[in-house]
Amino acid sequence: MPEMPSKLAEIVDEFAAAPREVVLEMLLEFSDAVPPLPAGQQGHQGMEQVTECQTPFFLRAELTPEGRVRTLFDCPPEAPTTRAFAGILAEGLADATAEQVLAVPDDLYQRMGLAQAISPLRVRGGTAVLARLKRQVREQIAGKTG
Repeated sequence: MPEMPSKLAEIVDEFAAAPREVVLEMLLEFSDAVPPLPAGQQGHQGMEQVTECQTPFFLRAELTPEGRVRTLFDCPPEAPTTRAFAGILAEGLADATAEQVLAVPDDLYQRMGLAQAISPLRVRGGTAVLARLKRQVREQIAGKTG
């Protein structure tokens, strides 16, 4: 059975072990880890909005011919917590296979200990981001085999 990417597992472990007062600082660091959208991608063309987020949040998962998942995220800089979710996924899922992405546990943010550090509404938004990402990957796998 595939496991989530080791880089994401490391991030989860770091957050889970961190004292509560440090977790928000760690989140803010990940808000800077969101790569900019590629040229020509502005305007959210082909991206899906995650309506559960309080902030306009858009994402797209692309399955490469090599079977890797490429993620695209767009979220305004003035929403650091929400951007942190994107930064965690962007860094943790870099170069991951579709199977590894699908193996990411749905309760990822609870495992990281974020439920104690941020509001339930934000955790729900982050969980929705992950669910949409995984759904897009499943749809692309089905499109290749179907």
